[in-house]
Amino acid sequence: MSPTEAVILDFPAVPVAQVYGRLTRVNGLLLEAVGCQMATGEPCKIECRDGRWIEAEVVGFDKETLCLMPVEHPHGLMPGARVLPISDHRRMPFGEKLLGRVIDGLGQPIDELEARIDNKHSHVHKNLNPLKRKPITETLDVGVRAINALTPIGRGQRLGLFAGSGVGKSVLLGMMTRYTEAEVIVVGLIGERGREVREFIEDSLGSEGMQRAVVVAAPADTTPVMRKRAMLLCHQIAADFREQGKQVLLLVDSLTRYAQAQREIALSLGEPPATKGYPPSVFATLPSLVEMSGNSQHPIGTLTAFYTVLSEGDDLQDPIADSARAILDGHIVLSRQLAEQGHFPAIDVCASVSRLATQISNEQQLEHAKLMRLLLSKYNEVKALIPLGGYQAGQDPQLDIAVSSYSKLAEFLQQGMHESSSVEQTLISLDTLISQLTGCQQ
Repeated sequence: MSPTEAVILDFPAVPVAQVYGRLTRVNGLLLEAVGCQMATGEPCKIECRDGRWIEAEVVGFDKETLCLMPVEHPHGLMPGARVLPISDHRRMPFGEKLLGRVIDGLGQPIDELEARIDNKHSHVHKNLNPLKRKPITETLDVGVRAINALTPIGRGQRLGLFAGSGVGKSVLLGMMTRYTEAEVIVVGLIGERGREVREFIEDSLGSEGMQRAVVVAAPADTTPVMRKRAMLLCHQIAADFREQGKQVLLLVDSLTRYAQAQREIALSLGEPPATKGYPPSVFATLPSLVEMSGNSQHPIGTLTAFYTVLSEGDDLQDPIADSARAILDGHIVLSRQLAEQGHFPAIDVCASVSRLATQISNEQQLEHAKLMRLLLSKYNEVKALIPLGGYQAGQDPQLDIAVSSYSKLAEFLQQGMHESSSVEQTLISLDTLISQLTGCQQ
């Protein structure tokens, strides 16, 4: 190679021109542009009347027309506004410097701390080989007696909290945040009320918990693309810590709001609604999202995930709730009836299940849990008849024990929001309770 050729090769490339398109149509949140070639999922910037640039994302196309969705609220857009492709994908924040911070779906800090977050590319892959996932063999202590006793959870499990509005799922989520043994906690507040962000940080996490936590917030007043990005970002951050060998706890509130954001995007693109207004693409994205959590092939790192699922009108057959039950490793159902009776946490243990209970529990705990479920289910069969005098003792011995011991069962399952019960304490209390019940049966 001649010296001249070497100089030419070492010379940096000089862009000849900057290619941009033009905005042709605004239809609600759907923007249309022509004149630039971009692939789906790639970002771009759109010029506003006052000189600002807002970010958008390509969500589809129709022949030569690109369909865009804004990440921010599209104020000040004009016909023919310039659409500038962003050549490099955004470098998202990952690493130890995220701990103690609150960021949005773009990875930008929204707290008042010094902007010291380093951006880098993550090596996390969405699709994990199912044969290389580390099996779940270790119990996770969440500090909630009803869960530790009857629906035990393993490190790396994905679980759903199913409830209607105002039943106490956020309070239960806060309890597990404070009492669960984890090195890193990643919290995704997606599509919920804006005031809950600060309340969750101050009341549920506290100053000590915030030191080992990362909060990704996209309240209800943000755009669907921002909510979608925030959900993906909290999963990527949690998976990155897992690949560093950390014991990670991912808390997402809520999976339903993410599905609603995906529904808004799909309906804007003209996708036909299927079940209760949800297009088919919504149900296709949920499994790929959930599969990002759980254990990977890392020998030490684990990622346990809790997703809140809003059952509209307390309907557990809601399409999102029904789909979530099929793809998660268990579900905890909160009962409005128990909450109205002052029973907190309002966990309906008969309707809740952990699909890994047989793998992480011993035979004695399984037998005790089976007996408690039996007694509670029998009591639920006749509780409406007791005030009316329709229940007569002496006909069913198990039913008699269920009715007479219900107060003890309810007392065992109730727990204050600032009270913690470890797995060891829970099993001792469970053994004592079952011994009293079996003694009465004899």
